[in-house]
Amino acid sequence: QLQLVESGGGVVQAGDSLRLSCVASGFTFASYTMSWVRQAPGKGREWVSTINPDGRTQYARSVKGRFTISRDDANKKLYLQMSSLKPDDTAVYYCVKADFAWYATISPLGYDWGQGTQVTVSS
Repeated sequence: QLQLVESGGGVVQAGDSLRLSCVASGFTFASYTMSWVRQAPGKGREWVSTINPDGRTQYARSVKGRFTISRDDANKKLYLQMSSLKPDDTAVYYCVKADFAWYATISPLGYDWGQGTQVTVSS
């Protein structure tokens, strides 16, 4: 059974950094494109970043230059290093086994989601 467990969120001030982690199980992690998606209060799910099995990365314009996605295939882990955080980055962050690169809208249906990790950035 596929399982994704996110961690690393917290309450920080604007300009701070955080590193999110996601531990995957139940599938051949190294073979799949993985994405980070976030959901702010009262809003839909928003694509943040995607990494291919070959390590190619893509970022939403709102986070490019501030966030870095990476993967550790040996340990089935996905990371999101976030720096220069802004209050607009406040959201629940999810990792997902999917290629959501450049999706304008993301439906939660049809995909396996973890519980997410809350990131709160105060001004």
